[in-house]
Amino acid sequence: MSVTAPKSVSRSSGGSVAQSVAASPLMTGMARFGLASRGFVYLVLGWLAVQIARGRAHHQANSHGALAEVARESFGRGLLWVLAIGLAAYAVWRVSEAVFGTTSDGKKAGPRVASLVGGLVYLAFCVATFSFIVGRSTQGGSQQQVTATARVMSHTGGRWLVGLIGVIVVLVGLTIVFQGAGRKFEKDLRINQMSKAARAIVVPLAIVGTIARGVVFAVAGVLVVDAAVTFNARKSTGLDGALHTLAEHSYGPWLLGVFAIGFIAFGLYGFAEARWSKT
Repeated sequence: MSVTAPKSVSRSSGGSVAQSVAASPLMTGMARFGLASRGFVYLVLGWLAVQIARGRAHHQANSHGALAEVARESFGRGLLWVLAIGLAAYAVWRVSEAVFGTTSDGKKAGPRVASLVGGLVYLAFCVATFSFIVGRSTQGGSQQQVTATARVMSHTGGRWLVGLIGVIVVLVGLTIVFQGAGRKFEKDLRINQMSKAARAIVVPLAIVGTIARGVVFAVAGVLVVDAAVTFNARKSTGLDGALHTLAEHSYGPWLLGVFAIGFIAFGLYGFAEARWSKT
């Protein structure tokens, strides 16, 4: 008995310490820095979408293209380092939510799984950013997705798996649209601390940006499903392919301009999140 009790106390203390770290000012700072970094990425994506709409895109409208756009500036390399650190901070924060629960939803399974997925996605983006900085990124984001899709479809059942992934991406996109339209984001913000003027700006930015982001995700998922159905990996081109697909229609440039505004709105909302998000 004298041996078992200390072990129990130790485990409890360890869990308490871990949870204290997760809720510490350091983790809060990492979360806010990460949210601002994500917002900046969407601002660049919005700018790239504008360039596609005007027929002047020099880079792909995806994470790789955003990095390339930043790198073109004289201060680009230093900014990429800051961005990489910010994305790492965001990934760590989302993973900590998956482990200890989210601020707004506690230990509910759904939000924790969403946090885990978000953390892993942005961790991969962080790694890609560091690879870009050191010159190890040789393929664009779209080409990487095409290569990965072709590799998966070369295996037995691969087309079904790719199709399933596409359907999941479509569902995620539609969920994001409904979250934006239903203003679900408000539960993650300290609304009561905003002035009336701030709410009048932040809420519309969140609605427009979230809906635009969700629709483009859904279109990207449809392209993945199409790649599986037609057994053509080249159709699986992600965000860049989704935007270029929209641009190909007669009304495409105007529609793409709307989505560009949506991305920019979501980017600006990201800075608002960094200020008022519950962490």
